[in-house]
Amino acid sequence: MKSLYTTQTSASSADQPVLPVVAATAHSLPEQAQSLARARAFAEPLLACETLDTGENILAHADAVAAILRGIGGSEAMQAATYLVWAWDHLAKPQEVISKAFGDSFAALAMETTKLVRVQRQARQAHLAKPPGTPDTPAAQHAAAIQTENVRKMLLAFSRDLRVVMLRLASRLQTLRFFAASKLPMPAGIAAESLQVFAPLANRLGIWEFKWEMEDLAFRFLEPDTYRQVARLLDEKRVEREAHVERMRSQLEHDLNANGMNARVSGRPKHIYSIVKKMRGKSLGFDQVYDVRALRIIVDSVPECYSALGWVHNHFTPITEEFDDYIAKPKVNGYQSLHTVVRDAAGQPTEIQIRTQAMHDHAENGVAAHWAYKEAGTKGYAGVSATGAYDAKIAVLRQLLAWERDLSGTQTQNLLDDRIYVLTPDASIVELPQGATAVDFAYSVHTSLGHRCRGARVDGVMVPLNTPLKNGQTVEVTTVKEGGPSRDWLNADLGYLASHRAKAKVRAWFNALAVDATVAKGREAVEKLLQREGKTAVKLDDLAVQLGFANANALFEDVGKDLFSLRNIELLLRPPETPQFDANAPLLRKPRADQNPVKGGLLVVGVDSLMTQMAKCCKPAPPDAICGFVTRGKGVSVHRADCPNLREMVAKNGERLIEVEWGVAHAASGAVYPVDVAVQAQDRTGLLRDISEVFTKEKMNVTGVQTQSIKGTAWMTFTVEVADSGRLHKVLGLVAELPGVKSARRK
Repeated sequence: MKSLYTTQTSASSADQPVLPVVAATAHSLPEQAQSLARARAFAEPLLACETLDTGENILAHADAVAAILRGIGGSEAMQAATYLVWAWDHLAKPQEVISKAFGDSFAALAMETTKLVRVQRQARQAHLAKPPGTPDTPAAQHAAAIQTENVRKMLLAFSRDLRVVMLRLASRLQTLRFFAASKLPMPAGIAAESLQVFAPLANRLGIWEFKWEMEDLAFRFLEPDTYRQVARLLDEKRVEREAHVERMRSQLEHDLNANGMNARVSGRPKHIYSIVKKMRGKSLGFDQVYDVRALRIIVDSVPECYSALGWVHNHFTPITEEFDDYIAKPKVNGYQSLHTVVRDAAGQPTEIQIRTQAMHDHAENGVAAHWAYKEAGTKGYAGVSATGAYDAKIAVLRQLLAWERDLSGTQTQNLLDDRIYVLTPDASIVELPQGATAVDFAYSVHTSLGHRCRGARVDGVMVPLNTPLKNGQTVEVTTVKEGGPSRDWLNADLGYLASHRAKAKVRAWFNALAVDATVAKGREAVEKLLQREGKTAVKLDDLAVQLGFANANALFEDVGKDLFSLRNIELLLRPPETPQFDANAPLLRKPRADQNPVKGGLLVVGVDSLMTQMAKCCKPAPPDAICGFVTRGKGVSVHRADCPNLREMVAKNGERLIEVEWGVAHAASGAVYPVDVAVQAQDRTGLLRDISEVFTKEKMNVTGVQTQSIKGTAWMTFTVEVADSGRLHKVLGLVAELPGVKSARRK
């Protein structure tokens, strides 16, 4: 069975101008002939046999809500709306049927209220699912708090018309009354929501008649033991207390009138929840709570209020710290009255409130006492000037905003102007900026949903993706399985996005797309290099770490951006190896001892006085193992035996290999040979200076330096002159011991 209980929050009446800023949630309902009787007759066959999930008959609930509204001055049109709201879910084509029978404004009101039905039903899921008496877990409490906040936001979004608020409050009050009368256990979600959302709203609007009753009824179900305890304390000396209050009331009224004031004095009801709050807030015992005995004095004018106050203080002993002047300084919701606490001759404290009839009307019904906003006159609410219907309506909206700040603890500015609240198909609330579209909505729900969004339905109707959304609309997006956003979405002139968050998500998607292309380019270049070097088995992440990158993708990105040279990878991939010669290469004979050394102390086996040169690729130096390669026109090129270039040349032209060795006179000749040294270190200030000092102290001349710093790692190549490469090993050990140096090796 469909449930609609206590979620009716949109209403309109006949004689009210529409506020220019009011969105689609507020509609004027023109007074139609016999609209109330017609609406009830229309709804009766639909609702008479239906019940809410509270167990209350729906028609009986609607009758009670209409009576509550009538009691505070609600128009016939507004009372009629209560029946149409509950009839909505029992019609095949509700909007079409209600529009035809009662007009578009009634249909729109019923539709919006039905959305709030779903919102509140979802808000109570956490409480309703929990067995009575089971303690809440922190997670459940957090979920319930979020849903309560959602209800508050949604109610505020729908409450740009005071009548919307009143219909909502009246419906909730009736639900509380039903549970109290039926003595059925009330779901904790309803009681908590009443105490945390609706009673504060009634308080903010100054509707004490609703506030006190909601608080007491909700508290009765939330803390039944405490409620019964305080009720018992009130009842214990009730007869004695009431007799005392009546004597004091009668005497006050007689004396005030005898002094020329038209005063009406009455006892004030005792509200259990208010008493408990004072006891807890001020750590008081029951006997110390002053407003257990309370009187209210109503006079004709403000001067008489102060005259009555003076008389009371002259004839009783005032408790100075308990005096409040809310006439000179009204409460933020417009409440005005004088509050004082006095002691009689027996020392018994009594709270006395003094106000005019107009102040009393506002205190009882708040803004509900002015169903036609123009009736607020020039004074308005809470001291806000309201020179006409528009200004008076603005004054009421300010009260709603103030209520929102009360609950959220924030000082949000222009909340009704810059935020909207829409619904997902399952009635979850999504908060969006004004002007937001279905694309903004999709990104707010989930980034992936936004990327794949391709269409949207708003209230069941397909709309363009750049259609601005309105408060209370239900939005459903259609998606593709894979895909991304359109660049058009970032074009402000096309109006696809209003949310900064959604715009950032779209930009991030395209930035990631560009990065992916760069990484792919870098990966291709690195993999081709590894193929050329015969190193395809190398793990790419390990290679990246050795080069100072966090992972392979970081390396590929820098290579793709031309920020990192592939030459650095080549240098890392060429460790010393034993040369492999072609098996078909001719065997060369050993040098004879009687052979004469050639210039530079180098012996060329089998050929005398042959032109020689040191290979620049490997830069050999004594006592390196060396080999010679006969070049075309440049004599013999001398390489280190482990030179990769020599290995490649021998593989192609093995017949050109010639055996060579250092002459015995090379040490005495004083000749020096340039060699390259590779240093990898943590980049820091003074690193180059420290390494150079080591070479200087070891009397090695540095003829060239190349440095490159990548992601905090310095790659350095030094060209030094040595007479004996064996001594270089010791010097490299000294370099490796310097702070931050990771490795130092000959290339």
